[in-house]
Amino acid sequence: MTLNHRAFAGQTPQTVGFYKRCLPAMAYQSGKWVVPSCRSAIAGLVAGCLLIGTAAAGDDAPFRYREGKCGSGELKYINGLPVLRVEGTPEQIGRQEAALTVDAAKELLPYPKKLLELIGCEGRWANIIKFGEPLLAQLSADHRKELDIFTEASGLDRDLVVMANTMVDVYRRRFGCSSLIIDAKHSATNGPLFGRNLDFFTLGVLHRYSIVVVCRPQGKHAFVSIGFPGMLGCLSGMNDAGLAVAVHEVFLSRDGATMFDPEGTPYTFCFRRILEECTTIEQAEKLLRSLKRTTMLNLAVCDRDGGAVLEMTPKTVAIRRGRNGVCICTNHFRTKGLARFPYCIRYAQLVMARGVEDFDVDMMADELHGVNQGRLTLQTMVFEPAALKLHLAIGSCPSSARPLRLLELGPLFGKKGSELFFWQSRESSEN
Repeated sequence: MTLNHRAFAGQTPQTVGFYKRCLPAMAYQSGKWVVPSCRSAIAGLVAGCLLIGTAAAGDDAPFRYREGKCGSGELKYINGLPVLRVEGTPEQIGRQEAALTVDAAKELLPYPKKLLELIGCEGRWANIIKFGEPLLAQLSADHRKELDIFTEASGLDRDLVVMANTMVDVYRRRFGCSSLIIDAKHSATNGPLFGRNLDFFTLGVLHRYSIVVVCRPQGKHAFVSIGFPGMLGCLSGMNDAGLAVAVHEVFLSRDGATMFDPEGTPYTFCFRRILEECTTIEQAEKLLRSLKRTTMLNLAVCDRDGGAVLEMTPKTVAIRRGRNGVCICTNHFRTKGLARFPYCIRYAQLVMARGVEDFDVDMMADELHGVNQGRLTLQTMVFEPAALKLHLAIGSCPSSARPLRLLELGPLFGKKGSELFFWQSRESSEN
């Protein structure tokens, strides 16, 4: 595969240098950028990410959660997955989260500083806290209350909670995620399928702390979020209306927007609000436009009718629909006015799903595994918005090589969710 040198026409030296670093396996030969296979290019990209915990990242170690209860909250293993159920007022949810995840959160305390060391930014800790704390003032009143109660009840250092919930906004570092959405017409499930890989540095630790949070906030939509202890927003999730989201970082835009707006709302909380307040892609787009955004992102979003990508910067929100029943999202803008050097090896590979009929969950799993990034791929999931099902693989990396485990979310979202939660947990433990 080749990239003609014209792909870089008009780009600044900094931009060209950025992509040389992002794709170190690319070589300039006879006036063209020669791109090797997806896997070999990825191997070059992630080689520097394996300096810490290389052997541990492949270990099939147990998750670091203990089952327990706190009020109406409960942490149980269902079908081999750690599932935290919390519900009620912001104060109740904050206390439940703290009581049931604090031990795991404490074990993760060294992770942020180790990450900064890995990427050569250990001196930026104070700056990230300095810019991160004011961002929390932009949260909704409910989210601020929940975070404050969580911090108080857990006894965790405030700076660490700020870091866990704002670092992704304040300091950006290149990494890649991939999403693929198949519409109902091309799906074998009679509803859309939404697959997603989350790729990030594990440092031999983070992959052991993935957790499924089923949250039933008072007066809002119930939702599931696949994340980590101490992170109260949402990177990937779906609500009881079948609206699902997954975030992807972006680093270049043509609209002249700054990479960081200190007056924006932390993006994981923006996406949590979408799940709490919206039922359709149109509503999600409207809410996102009403919020100040901290940085450049793609949000893959899917409802019961199909999928789209919301491309956003602090200045702009644009919507991109799929083609031929398929919508793909990686780490580049593709809409007019935002797109700048949109080439991506993973995107090109996922395009091959267009036109495939009777696409099922197993086929989605194969596609996601085909674009995995080795030890960076720590969560692989498939949402079924119409059926309210989650298929999830977490644990050793790449997670896409692991079997997907099913969670039936409908009952957990509903009024009888607590009762079913007990029976599902007991059945899975007996098996």
